[in-house]
Amino acid sequence: MTYDRLVCANCAAPVSEGRCPVCRANRERLQQENFLSGVNPMALIALLAVLIAAVALLAHQTA
Repeated sequence: MTYDRLVCANCAAPVSEGRCPVCRANRERLQQENFLSGVNPMALIALLAVLIAAVALLAHQTA
């Protein structure tokens, strides 16, 4: 999950804005935990499609 959609329970603001210390701490933690947090979901889908196509091509060439 990306932090730009999360709402802070402490200040009720988006975590991505970092208005309070809780927001800033959670934003930093999420950025460090997940290296794919900033990747667009459509980019992940495109990457998955490319990987599936590569595996299909490899399977077709070996058969």
